[in-house]
Amino acid sequence: AWDSALELGEKHGYRNAQVSCIAPTGTIGLVMDCDTTGIEPDFSLVKFKKLAGGGYFKIINQSIPPALKKLGYTKKEADEIIAYCLGHATLDGAPGVSSDALREKGLGEAEISAVNAAVKNAFSLAGAVGPWVFDPKFLEEELSLPESTWSLPGFSLLKHLGFTDEQIAAAELYACGTMTLEGAPGLKIEDYPVFDTANPSGRTGTRSIRWQAHVGMMAAAQPFISGAISKTINMPSTATVDDVKGAYHEAWQLMLKAIALYRDGSKLSQPLSSLNAGSDPLIASLVALESLILSGQAGDEAPIAARPIVADTPAAGAAATPVKKRNSLPNRRVGYTQKAKIGNHSLFLRTGEYEDGRLGEIFLDMHKEGAAFRSLLNSFAIAVSLGLQYGVPLEEYVDAFTFSRFEPNGVVRGHDNIKMSTSVLDFIFRDLALTYLNRKDLVQVSPDDLVTTGTGSHEKTDPEADSESEADADGHRPPVRGDANGRNGHSGHPGSENGSLAATQRAHGSAAAAKSATAIANDDAVRSARLQGYEGDPCPTCGHFTLVRNGTCLKCVTCGSTTGCS
Repeated sequence: AWDSALELGEKHGYRNAQVSCIAPTGTIGLVMDCDTTGIEPDFSLVKFKKLAGGGYFKIINQSIPPALKKLGYTKKEADEIIAYCLGHATLDGAPGVSSDALREKGLGEAEISAVNAAVKNAFSLAGAVGPWVFDPKFLEEELSLPESTWSLPGFSLLKHLGFTDEQIAAAELYACGTMTLEGAPGLKIEDYPVFDTANPSGRTGTRSIRWQAHVGMMAAAQPFISGAISKTINMPSTATVDDVKGAYHEAWQLMLKAIALYRDGSKLSQPLSSLNAGSDPLIASLVALESLILSGQAGDEAPIAARPIVADTPAAGAAATPVKKRNSLPNRRVGYTQKAKIGNHSLFLRTGEYEDGRLGEIFLDMHKEGAAFRSLLNSFAIAVSLGLQYGVPLEEYVDAFTFSRFEPNGVVRGHDNIKMSTSVLDFIFRDLALTYLNRKDLVQVSPDDLVTTGTGSHEKTDPEADSESEADADGHRPPVRGDANGRNGHSGHPGSENGSLAATQRAHGSAAAAKSATAIANDDAVRSARLQGYEGDPCPTCGHFTLVRNGTCLKCVTCGSTTGCS
């Protein structure tokens, strides 16, 4: 068949066909554990590799040692250069924050050994010398640190021990490495281009491969390929419109079939080197705002750039200040019931609200999952409900549980706005975030894109689902106002018209309150999930929330892995 197709093609020509192409070599090279990635330049000199037995291992590109030897460097010089990039993996002899300095602060040998073990594969010093590394009993008895203090967001153990930012930064470069060879002791400046990568490496790196080199490499391979080349041309955040025009024009002149451009920062995704405080106005303002909020000093004296936008009406479901006393719900309350199917598993989500429309409790039901799983869901719902009633903001739950991944997951049926979810919890808090926080960024179909004709979904349910709803063994019945079943309920009795109208008016009022607080919700989203300009998704390889948009794919600036093409 192929021989016949070749003969016919040579005679009549081909349409929508190609004999050969170059696939995303960056992704393939990572999977094959290659030191070089073909036509795609390396993204980072240092990567975090996931071990089969668990954990991670920080490793430098294995082509660097032989490259240094080829350039004439001695083994001692090469070891010093590699240690500068990879780090010494210990605090022994480190400037500023050293093992001896930690002993003087009250840490014992066991604690210092735990710190040095964590430093070996740490991305930053703050992650290696944190409260979670030590026994809580040691923190409270030896360092006089109660859990109520070290568990606060933004708490820094190193700063609490008296170390300055300069000392922490110097020790971090020594122990964790710079992730770049720029400035390495003994490395000649004329040898820097040998080790350039697609993006600037590390926090201090400034060099990267120019876009002209990307286009030139593709042009060298294009004559031997009948199809296009799957490769991304990386541009720095300083690239201009003329640079983009020049790239396309040069690609056309060199007869490339197709090109894909990615300008760093075009999706609020800054390179790793720009995450230092003060280097980016947006990041600096957000960091300043977070510091003010955590210290309780945010107010009229806050700088304009770091002053939050305050709406007149508080966001529904958001408790501004946690309270110690439980704020119980009234015995008769309203809410709504949402039924959906996640991967062919039916889920019922029911809510209970305060009189002002804030979320106060949730009920979950998946009766087909067995007694154990159903009990876990019920216990989880009770825990969340208690947290809401004690003042935990709903957005904290949303940030914690969205994008969590486990079975069942996949396609969602029965919901107007959410079409995909990574888990049951992911779906639950996407729905709550949309309903009570107006978080349209967490749903696949925005409510603005839908033409609605009523107060709820009129999608016809199957008889099996109706029987599931009626046969709720736990007795978790949705609250009733008049004859209407919660916010989205519908009654078959004529007398329920007034109740339905009241529920409709209340739903519109809640929607208006949420809309008036959109500024706060958006600011919270940036300040929490995307504080540093990342996409907000966890890397499937290393788990860090450092994924940046790379064309149509995502790439992790921590470990260099990609989520699809490269």
